[in-house]
Amino acid sequence: MTGIQQIGEFETDPAVWGVNFPNQWDRWKRTTEDTAVTKYGGSKPIDKIAENPRIKILYAGYPFSVEYNEERGHGWSVVDVQKIKRLGDKKPGTCLSCKSSDTVKMWNEMGAEKFFNTPMKDLVAHADNPISCLNCHDPKTMELTPRNPAFLAVMERRGVDLGKATRQQKRTYVCGQCHVEYYFEKKDNPILHFPWDKGLNLDDIEKFYDEKGFYDWIHPDTGAKLIKIQHPEFEFWSTGIHARSDVSCADCHMPYQRIGSRKYSDHWVRSPMLNVAAACQPCHRWPEQELSERVLAIQDRTKSLLNRIEIALVDAIAAIKACRESGIPDEKLAEAQKLHRRAQIRWDFVFSENSMGFHSPQESARWLAEGIDYARQAESLAKQLIVR
Repeated sequence: MTGIQQIGEFETDPAVWGVNFPNQWDRWKRTTEDTAVTKYGGSKPIDKIAENPRIKILYAGYPFSVEYNEERGHGWSVVDVQKIKRLGDKKPGTCLSCKSSDTVKMWNEMGAEKFFNTPMKDLVAHADNPISCLNCHDPKTMELTPRNPAFLAVMERRGVDLGKATRQQKRTYVCGQCHVEYYFEKKDNPILHFPWDKGLNLDDIEKFYDEKGFYDWIHPDTGAKLIKIQHPEFEFWSTGIHARSDVSCADCHMPYQRIGSRKYSDHWVRSPMLNVAAACQPCHRWPEQELSERVLAIQDRTKSLLNRIEIALVDAIAAIKACRESGIPDEKLAEAQKLHRRAQIRWDFVFSENSMGFHSPQESARWLAEGIDYARQAESLAKQLIVR
């Protein structure tokens, strides 16, 4: 018995948990709000392709060139994953993994492999609840408890004993089980995996993929075998100063609040920029405006570099495409295609991550600088082949 309401081992309905935890429940319900935005994000489902048409060129041949919107809050997760046009009815069950608390129950009943291989359209009838309590908490002890089988498997492979995790680590792990880069081992067997066997830095992830010979799709214009990065917030954060300082995801995105004499984690999960006083000022004793301006300075610089690498990539794609259209065989374009792959993964790692560089400013600048160089090298090689 917990409080006044018994919570079952696989209770997926957050309203049931909310009887015992009304403050957390009331705040969580606000994740369905989409009124507030920041300069580089927020919860409005803005059409990213309309905002940045270069995306259609960069993701050509991949579903993200069809529809790509700004994510809404956790309360919309089940609704939005069904509405998105990418893949349509071909979505595997894997796509539901981080969209519903009901997946935890399904993993237990079906087993992870069967769940991943079941079409998502056959599973959503059993997914009544969005991301909520059971995704993160043990219903008996309320301990923070990661559930995602892919996260548990990769941490075991890396020799990380989750049973020895500190509370502060758990306040990141429950987020890091979903806000990550991932891949499917095979298209006909879409088991969810995280590419962390060599480490969490992009350099380690790229090496992991290269050694496996893995790619998500072949770009139709260049013939390059590319990786589609997802949302690598955990990996990005792990290379930054906040990770080094043992600051968790929840410290900033779910900061503590006081109601009467009691202190709670704010379950209205959102950008710290919408809540600077609670998210930043407990550690950084500067005015709110100054803190916001510091963050924006980092993000503006990152956005400027993203624009530069996107232009460089579009130029490289055009140059390689011109070579192929002129009859130059892919064997002669292999080095340019490899450079395209290296540039693209660096752009996508920063572009698809949701902090606009803030989680790791120095590394994001390094990755983008390298990516610009690789893209321009690819363009130069292709143009030299045309001249010959």
